[in-house]
Parts: sequence; C-alpha cells; structure tokens
Amino acid sequence: MRLGLIADTHGRLPPQVAAVFAGVDQILHAGDVGGLRVIAELERLAPVTVVQGNTDVYPWPEEELVELDGLRLWMRHIVDPWAFDPALRRDLGRWRPDLVVFGHTHQPADLVREGVRFINPGSPTKPRGDSPPSVAVLELG
Repeated sequence: MRLGLIADTHGRLPPQVAAVFAGVDQILHAGDVGGLRVIAELERLAPVTVVQGNTDVYPWPEEELVELDGLRLWMRHIVDPWAFDPALRRDLGRWRPDLVVFGHTHQPADLVREGVRFINPGSPTKPRGDSPPSVAVLELG
C-alpha cells in the first residue's frame, strides 16, 4: 500500500502534487489545509483522511488513528517529537501508534523516537528555512 502524506497546503495545491501522488492508495493530510477545494482535488487522486490544523476553520478532527496493513498511524497537526514531553508520552500511550504523521513546522522530518516513527511531509506551498516545497510517499508492507 502506498500512502501520500501532505500537510500545510494553506489553500493551494501545486499541480506537481498530483504527479507525485499518482497511484497512491490513500492520502493523509496533517492539517492547515486552508480550504475544501484542496481536499476535493486530493480526493480525485485517492481517499483522504484529514485532521484539523491550527489555522483551519472546518470541523475536521484534531487527531485521527488510521489502521492500515497492520500498522497504527496517528495523525495530529502539532506534535513535537524532539521535545518528547509528558503530554506526548501520554498521547503515545493512549494511541499506541507505530507511526505519527504531523505537520505545522513546514519542514520535512523523518525520525524515530523510542520505537515510534515520526514523519512530517513538510509543505508543498510554504516551506520554511532551507526546505524545498515537499510532500511524502510512504510504502507500507
């Protein structure tokens, strides 16, 4: 199974995203979508699961657990795997994910902390720092 991971679109979806996500089985949007049009465009490519970002006004869930190919993927917009504070430890204990998909930083990241993989696909529209515009494709199984 191939997953398209995206976050921080802020109302725009560059045409390159469709090419990168061609053939994915599902898309996970980790928040700061910026509008229903973005989700509609992504849904033309594959089913979409979305969580609310700190700038979103639509009533999407703040967090979501997706189970695919025997893996538990927890989605939330703002997660800080570098701090690994007590609140994050509590949430990880509650959700028991194998993988965390998050956004907010507008910078791609892929790291493992205490046996849990954290992926931030970055932003295809408003990257920060030296990061280029980005999304991610993850192969499961």
